[in-house]
Amino acid sequence: MQLFPELGPLVPSRKTPKVRAFCRRLLAAAGWGIEGSLPNRSKFVIIAAPHTSNWDFCVAMLVIGALELRVTWLAKHTIFRWPLGLLMRRLGGLPVERTRHHGVVDHAVTLYRRREQLILAITPEGTRGHVTRWKTGFYHIATGAGVPVVPAYLDYRRKRVGFGPMVWPNPDMDTAIRSLQAFYAPYARRARHPELFGTGKAADSASR
Repeated sequence: MQLFPELGPLVPSRKTPKVRAFCRRLLAAAGWGIEGSLPNRSKFVIIAAPHTSNWDFCVAMLVIGALELRVTWLAKHTIFRWPLGLLMRRLGGLPVERTRHHGVVDHAVTLYRRREQLILAITPEGTRGHVTRWKTGFYHIATGAGVPVVPAYLDYRRKRVGFGPMVWPNPDMDTAIRSLQAFYAPYARRARHPELFGTGKAADSASR
């Protein structure tokens, strides 16, 4: 395992050596490492799970900084209120109103079509609380934009953030999402709060 794997030349990145060094020092001091690698592609969707704690965001931001990734992440619009919203946007945040599912998907697909490089990061659970069905917006975005999905996981037991193999969307969405949920099953008990992470149920096609 490389403690901090290198990015391919096509992956969206930003040159921030001071931020990179700071984030790497913090992760290493806390015993966290990164396993797996991101595909050498200019556009893809990252889904991140299990998401059961505010600490997930802190770890994710350190990983993004340590790898010098340029990521846009979607989150509920309420965390973008002033003054915190200024920082959230600077870190790559894009506010989402959960009641406007179709608008979010359409907007994201448009972003992919307009930009030469784009990584969108989304939590398929949609909340830190316990869920039995994933939100499927990420899959509709990947399908509409014609980009792959890359699963990322947080393993608090081993202190690892990892990337799994990319998955191309196909018309059989429910089967594809069950396959992704099966990928995350081994990490169900390794979340910050395992009791809040649920997998194994079919995706809710109506909840984007």
